Amino acid sequence: MIVRTWRARAAKDRPEDYQRHFDTVVVPHLESLAGFCGALLLRREVADGLEYLVATRWESLDAVKGFAGEDYTRAVVEPGAIAALESFDDTVIHYEVISRLGT
Repeated sequence: MIVRTWRARAAKDRPEDYQRHFDTVVVPHLESLAGFCGALLLRREVADGLEYLVATRWESLDAVKGFAGEDYTRAVVEPGAIAALESFDDTVIHYEVISRLGT
């Protein structure tokens, strides 16, 4: 299993904008993809706003490539996400799951 992580930042006065985009646009799209196993959207308050961490789980690197393309280290950021965020990472980080507890 592969975990794909990505970070983004938003203004404190717009805390629901990215979450709404994630829940209504990103999640339905991801759920339609072969090899997608789940996702977490995490948020924390930082000095200059809010930071989001998105962690998606995939069956394999081939499944990740099916979502992101051959340049799978580049972030996939839709216009709705760009509108909801102040900044975001252009690249993602992938981790191989080597041990796991729970579902």
